[in-house]
Amino acid sequence: MTDSQLVSLLIIRLVKSFQRGRNKVCVLLFTLFLPLLLVVSSPQRDQTRGVATGAPHKPVFDQHMRPITAGGFIDDAPVVFTDIAEQTGLNEFIHRSGSKSKPYILDVPSGGVALFDYDRDGWLDIYLVNGSTYEALEGKENPPRAALFHNNRDGTFTDVTSRAGVANEKWGFGAAVGDFDKDGWPDLYVTNFGANRLYRNNGDGTFTDVAEKAGTAAEVWSTAASFGDFNRDGYLDLFVTSYLEFDPSAPPNPSSLQMASSFCQFRGKPVMCGPRGLKGTPDFLFLNKGDGTFAEVASQAGVNDPHGYYGFATAWVDVDNDGWLDLAVANDSTPNFLYQNKRDGTFEDISFLSGFALNENGVEQAGMGLAIGDYDNDGWVDFYVTNFSDDYNTLYRNEGEAFFMDVTNQLRLGDATIPFLGWGTGFLDFDNDGFKDLFIANGHVYAGVDEYNWGTTWAQRPLLFRNLEGKRFGEVPPATGSGLAIVVPARGAAFGDLNNDGRVDVVLNCIDGTPRVLQNKASANNNWILLHLIGADKSPRDAIGATVFVTADGKHQRGDVISGGSYSSHSDLRLHFGLGQAERVEKVEIRWPSGKRETRTDLPVNRILTIREE
Repeated sequence: MTDSQLVSLLIIRLVKSFQRGRNKVCVLLFTLFLPLLLVVSSPQRDQTRGVATGAPHKPVFDQHMRPITAGGFIDDAPVVFTDIAEQTGLNEFIHRSGSKSKPYILDVPSGGVALFDYDRDGWLDIYLVNGSTYEALEGKENPPRAALFHNNRDGTFTDVTSRAGVANEKWGFGAAVGDFDKDGWPDLYVTNFGANRLYRNNGDGTFTDVAEKAGTAAEVWSTAASFGDFNRDGYLDLFVTSYLEFDPSAPPNPSSLQMASSFCQFRGKPVMCGPRGLKGTPDFLFLNKGDGTFAEVASQAGVNDPHGYYGFATAWVDVDNDGWLDLAVANDSTPNFLYQNKRDGTFEDISFLSGFALNENGVEQAGMGLAIGDYDNDGWVDFYVTNFSDDYNTLYRNEGEAFFMDVTNQLRLGDATIPFLGWGTGFLDFDNDGFKDLFIANGHVYAGVDEYNWGTTWAQRPLLFRNLEGKRFGEVPPATGSGLAIVVPARGAAFGDLNNDGRVDVVLNCIDGTPRVLQNKASANNNWILLHLIGADKSPRDAIGATVFVTADGKHQRGDVISGGSYSSHSDLRLHFGLGQAERVEKVEIRWPSGKRETRTDLPVNRILTIREE
């Protein structure tokens, strides 16, 4: 056991004693020793690495001397994903964000994507968020438009943006979906630099922006959002993360910042400034009043982020299995947040107590994306956070009672991710073997990295790790010419079964380019089930916040209906479970958002089943 692991274990034991006892002795011990332990375990950090939180690493090249982020392809590897974007028609959409040189921080994070069935025909549609330009902000050119693509059920999609009325035409960043008004139609929330949009689904293929009327505009630089019924009144509330203050007319530059060399350099070279050195902005919690309007209650609830951390990804999920939604936030260059629901309309900030704030070395990382899933099938939901290059992405295992351990290196997930800069991410069982695998979309933020021999690149290939029965992960080799061998500056990633064949597909939004649609081509030998939940009166209609346990093939899997997550993106609300060779599902246990529990038994496999709360 390393020194840092020993220190982490000591912290964990101390925290567990505190959580279980909550007596004055435990509080005193925690108060006195946690800061000391964190200092002892924290490495000395070079403060001239810009947004990076890890030390510079030796470049990794493939046999053709290509950086591993843009190489390492294997000619005879099995094809797991195929990029079919051109056939789908989505290549009509072109993302734009700032200038090509990316001189300012506003230029680089845009690019969320949402998969949702907006017209309720049983097939997933695709919404792609677009960025903007400084010329458009000044009114000198028409702004780029977001796009909604309707699924034609034949592998192609049709652009219905104009008819639907969801072009946004602002500097967009992320998207989340939830039926906030309980009319049975999914609504769409889009985060922007400036006022956000709340597109209410009219049920006829069109949407109306009601953000101002509803009170959810949040006129700051917002990044990610997630719907969830935190007070269990049956109506979806909305949490929105914000990033930082930015004035396009006076963008930050080294001469305007304190310790400018610390915040405007990467590996000793000048880069865009931030986020460190720039002022962060508060987060928002919008309480659904049930009449089409919301009240902003972040401060009262204790989730407003008074520190001004730089939020990039968020989701509601029940981490302690008490039936109430908790809130996770991945922050850029600052500690992550985990808020535990106190069941009285307020939350307790357990970010440090839970172990989720920092990595095993007691250091904050540059969190970009957030994946949520029970990778080891122990009934407790786990977290995976993507981070900056020169640092590893982090897998936090839930030890129970909302307590997390960084097990990244233990599960052999760390080294392979260090050259990459991760964004959108998700747990998905791509091979339907009953264990959730990991997908990561990658791409750098510094346009000039290709000029240096650092072993990292602006455009990068995605990563896929196969879950080896919950004990460790192994990288799936990128077959030459396959969807794992695309080299793109990806941002958002969303996951869902686009063609209803029982295999999870992936859609990527790529900055300054066209999207990618990765169709799952893994072997169809294993069975599956896809569950579409519909809540009753005391639950949200779309069952966001429900937790499902499926027993089959000797495995007991967990799935959660989640709005948001990944990087500023939204995935299919239907729950997909790989079943291996099981020919029947023995049992499905549902914990509805209302608190009601139901059990269904002896269900068929290879089906899309709709279950209504009784």
